[in-house]
Amino acid sequence: MIRFTVFSFLAFALILCGLTHSSFAQYQLSGTVRAWHDSVAVKSCTVYLNNGRRSMLTDSLGKFVFDNLPNGQYILQTTCPDFKASKQNATIDGRSQDVAIWLVSRLETLSEVTVTDKQSDFGFTRMRGVENMGIYEGKKSEVIIPEQLVANLSTNNARQIYARVAGLNIWENEGAGLQLSIGGRGLDPNRSSNFNVRQNGYDISADALGYPESYYTPPTEAVGRIQIVRGAASLQYGTQFGGLLNFVMKKPVADRKFELIIRQTLGSFGFYNAFTSASGTVGKLSYYTYFQYKKGGGWRPNSNFTNYTAFADIDYRFSENTSLGFDITQMSYLAQQPGGLTDGMFRADPRQSNRERNWFNVNWTMPALHFDHRFNANNEFNLRLFGLYAYRYSLGFRPNRVASIDDNSERDLIKGDFQNWGTEARYLKRYYVANKQAILLVGGRYYHGYNHSIQGLGSTGKSADFNFIDNEQAIQSDYQFPNRNVALFAENILYVGDKLSVTPGLRYEYIHTTADGFYGTITRDLAGNILSSIRTNEYRTNSRQFVLAGLGISYKPAATLDIYGNLSQNYRSITFSDMRIANPSMVIDPNLQDEKGYSLDLGIRSTQTTLYNFDVSTFYLNYNNRIGEVQFYDQNDRVLRRRGNIGQAIIMGLETYAEGDFLRMANPKNPNLSGVLFANVALIRSRYNASEVAGVVGNQVEFVPNVNLKSGVRLGYKNLKASFQYTYLSDQFSDATNAREGGVSAVIGLIPAYAIMDASLSYQFSRFRLEGSLNNLANRTYFTRRATGYPGPGILPSDGRSVYVTLQVKL
Repeated sequence: MIRFTVFSFLAFALILCGLTHSSFAQYQLSGTVRAWHDSVAVKSCTVYLNNGRRSMLTDSLGKFVFDNLPNGQYILQTTCPDFKASKQNATIDGRSQDVAIWLVSRLETLSEVTVTDKQSDFGFTRMRGVENMGIYEGKKSEVIIPEQLVANLSTNNARQIYARVAGLNIWENEGAGLQLSIGGRGLDPNRSSNFNVRQNGYDISADALGYPESYYTPPTEAVGRIQIVRGAASLQYGTQFGGLLNFVMKKPVADRKFELIIRQTLGSFGFYNAFTSASGTVGKLSYYTYFQYKKGGGWRPNSNFTNYTAFADIDYRFSENTSLGFDITQMSYLAQQPGGLTDGMFRADPRQSNRERNWFNVNWTMPALHFDHRFNANNEFNLRLFGLYAYRYSLGFRPNRVASIDDNSERDLIKGDFQNWGTEARYLKRYYVANKQAILLVGGRYYHGYNHSIQGLGSTGKSADFNFIDNEQAIQSDYQFPNRNVALFAENILYVGDKLSVTPGLRYEYIHTTADGFYGTITRDLAGNILSSIRTNEYRTNSRQFVLAGLGISYKPAATLDIYGNLSQNYRSITFSDMRIANPSMVIDPNLQDEKGYSLDLGIRSTQTTLYNFDVSTFYLNYNNRIGEVQFYDQNDRVLRRRGNIGQAIIMGLETYAEGDFLRMANPKNPNLSGVLFANVALIRSRYNASEVAGVVGNQVEFVPNVNLKSGVRLGYKNLKASFQYTYLSDQFSDATNAREGGVSAVIGLIPAYAIMDASLSYQFSRFRLEGSLNNLANRTYFTRRATGYPGPGILPSDGRSVYVTLQVKL
């Protein structure tokens, strides 16, 4: 009896322990929050468990985890600034659970939804209303995803990469993709100087204020996203008319310790490109790095180049709320420049070159440090420290008469050195007004620039010798250009109901620029010998402060439709190249003034769609004190150009973009087949409304083709993809007088209409990818640019037909 009682007691105790363990076992409920339209992870989204007793913020990968949960039914609810609150049920029954939450828009509630594949395959999307510590609600924006393009990435072929961005005017004068020159809406494309060009959110141009030209362009093979925000970006990123151009480099892979990608490209005219990247995540440390070597001979003689680019990004995540990262970029290239042509020379033989002593050398070093901290679900902070240490040297024989035979005299040498650094801080706060969420962004920026520019006489040799000759009179100008910039900015999204939002913004700017140096005048005899050199000392300083204002409106009548409008003031300060660069065919107006104006956008676009995408908008750009060039005759009847304030330019137009996957629309049950048609058309009108320069009022604004068309088709079956693209731009002028003939210098005159066709192919198999591209299929002869200085002066012909083949291996 006693044994039975003891046995029964032990058995009962064991059963009770088992029941207790089963009842109080602890599990995890985890998940990932993603956007429906592009499958991008949504970070900083608040996820509530049940009635909000527990909550978490999603990390940079959109992930969240709730620990120590017993068996039972749970309700997950989310709140995000760009999406409607969602609600999803989950059950824990003896094991941990992982769920996927898909957010479609602020207008809809997403209950339990199973998604298999909602990734857009267009390679083109838009900025969300709030993204990466920036506000883009009500702004015209575009995002290019290079990885999804079927295009020639190895040469940074801008005509293909930016084909879906409406209204861009692209200069093509070398096939290597060493420099990106894009403009739009009448803005000078020269080295993208009218955009605020950034990489990972920090400036990469020579000097954002004094010399905003971009001599460095990231290899497209290393870029994850290219973000473009039109002129309304002035409130957050600067004062420029063009807006923002930001290259977001690829992120480290999160699920592997090491991933290696090797890309090898061979092409026409001796082109070779080697690109290698390594990436991974080890615990809290993640990294991404690449190295690129590029060389080629060019379509024209005397066009050889070599290019080296290296990049490293290291990030350390202290916690889910705090991370610190450092990245550094090093780029250098040496390029021989074949010089420009007159109209007659171009018609006779566009591939000819009468310059073999012209060279260009660039070295770019950019370190950057970024710190991100999330105080809680509603408060975030970001700090960036960045610097630029660089030089650009240009050397060559460049007389006003382009057809002149090189007499082997001293070459013109310009040496520019840049030492800049800056810091930018941003604070993002989510709060509520009358039970409606509002989002405030405030920030500040300090920028310290220093440029040193020397111009004079270089050697008489043919090599890339960037040293001045040993002569007291060799230096023609020597200037230091220190500048300082302090800026404060704020934008605030106010939601009025579920469909309407209003986003006012302000930016305060203080700019102080200085020019300190001298310029010289050299007199020569008939034999070209220097007779005398007169130096004129010059010191100029200019301080100004002002406030820019803007207002954005967004109305979403349906989940897939957004009607937007934005009005923003713009400003462009005089650059030091405007103030003092000696050019044998140019005279600079000493009374130059800063440019001012405003940009207006109004449009309708699709949102949260996967099989089609469109954006139709109108714009109006008022450009006061526009700086440009006009042709005149001096007292010796020489044809010269005067650079100064031309007057008030009005540019307006219609920009349309649409694409759709017609094969998936017709057969949605076959995910292996895709056929995308796209069309990008900009119809623009421009004129000078007022000017003190004779013969300018009523003229067409330079760099504005009336018709800018890019269209094409992309077909895909499983891992095989092919694309065809057609590009057409109508006639455009290169100066305010609308001169049609270039004369002996060919720096002004008509840029005739041109039409170009390109084709590309891509096939993915296992760890390998094979890519091919055939550019300028019809081998058309055309040009997009008349250079005023380097790498001209004169007409710079674009490349003829070319072929490129790339093999990629991922390990």
